[in-house]
Amino acid sequence: MSLSFTNSIAVQGRARALVPLCVGAGAYLFFLHLGGTLLQDSDSFWQIKIGQWILDHHALPYTDFYSFTRPGEPWISTSWLSQILFAVSYGQWDWAGPVVLTALAIAASAAILVYLLEAHLEIPRAVLFAMLAVVLSLHHILARPHILALPVMITWVGILMNAADRKVTPSWIWLPLMSLWANLHGGFVLGLALIGPMALEAIWTLESGKQVRLLARWFAFGVAAMLAACVTPYGWRTLLGATNILNLGELLSVISEWTPANFASFSAFEAAILGLIAIGLFSGLTLSLPRILLILLLTWMGLTHVRSIEAFAFLVPLVLAKPLGENSPRPQLAQAGESWPARYVTITGALMIAAAAWTSTSIYMAHHRFTFTMDQTPVAAVDLLQERKAQRIFNGYQFGGYLISRDVPVFVDGRAELYGEKFVMDFFKATEGKKPELLPRLLDEYKIDATLLGADTPGPQFLDHLKGWKRLYADNIAVIHVRDDRPGTGDTPMPAASN
Repeated sequence: MSLSFTNSIAVQGRARALVPLCVGAGAYLFFLHLGGTLLQDSDSFWQIKIGQWILDHHALPYTDFYSFTRPGEPWISTSWLSQILFAVSYGQWDWAGPVVLTALAIAASAAILVYLLEAHLEIPRAVLFAMLAVVLSLHHILARPHILALPVMITWVGILMNAADRKVTPSWIWLPLMSLWANLHGGFVLGLALIGPMALEAIWTLESGKQVRLLARWFAFGVAAMLAACVTPYGWRTLLGATNILNLGELLSVISEWTPANFASFSAFEAAILGLIAIGLFSGLTLSLPRILLILLLTWMGLTHVRSIEAFAFLVPLVLAKPLGENSPRPQLAQAGESWPARYVTITGALMIAAAAWTSTSIYMAHHRFTFTMDQTPVAAVDLLQERKAQRIFNGYQFGGYLISRDVPVFVDGRAELYGEKFVMDFFKATEGKKPELLPRLLDEYKIDATLLGADTPGPQFLDHLKGWKRLYADNIAVIHVRDDRPGTGDTPMPAASN
């Protein structure tokens, strides 16, 4: 083989390494352009607020100080590092900061997935899986900590799957990844839970003697990973805090991101499940029992809670990659040694991609201002409440984050694990019309002097007919009611509805 031909093959091999970067750059620019879609969840407000509090006080919260219903109650922030990152980016670039940070995380997730899949699949199939994963996750791609942890999750599971494929133990050098994940988001418990099934896959076809030895090493790795997850400012409390949300029982069925998947109309998730079945039937794919259990587990998670669909979308391809690759082997490039032309292609290409992304970001940000979705930000209503010096506001669930950002003590917000199942369920039943008789009791028990509820929710209609309360303000976003039995409450006329 001539030197020029060898170098040509080396360049081709190195050029393949640019594919994940190109996919990541494409994903980044796509979500930068659609940045407004990332700003639709009021939890982003309190995430940033807590991050700024941590920076200002050089400490982490251990109790609640944002509500007037749970002041001083134990509460820890399992996403403290993400909150700091969001707070810093917001402080520097307003809402453009969280948008860019979120878009970068999605870009990294797509690029890492393509890189991991490319070891077993042709580039077109690897890219297709990454694109489908992003599409499936669109409903939950928001400027919130779980997205910053997504590339770490994909990398961690890819490392576990690679070790299982090679019938070895994951290298302990990767344990800091678990520590990083545990500081970014409470979803790290999934990474711990997947160690067991991956260990079973690793020992599945080995002789009994080798199975025992390898399983023991995986067990030691699992223990080390659990200890690594405790390398946070909260220590072992991180594990407890991350699992508290799973103990909310009935409440998980009413919080939108924790509700089960709904197949009343055809959805991308339904198409993905049918496609998964079709791939198995058409290709005659044969999987080991541990891999089948992994796919069933990830599918069950997606069916049970819609927020878990992204785990299904990004992790199922990693489980299927090796069997699919063996079922349809790809052409292999001839082996070639490292060469300066190959390195030149890779380095130059990577720098060009980075420069193009940075230039595009600068130009776009100079001509575009990102704003939060209006139905989560009752600006005029909160201005009026602050003008009237309302102290104890019975707020809609979706307004909790915005009120926290305005330094207004809240009745409830997105930290459901702080308030508990009964409290939040009583709130929803009272305001959504399932048990409206609870509403007067909650208003009296917590000495509420004003309410701030969504204009499109049943709560304001009940308050219109509740003795001792009157409507003070309404617009297309929120409605305010105040007590009618206090001097001076009738002095301020109700403004006309506005946008």
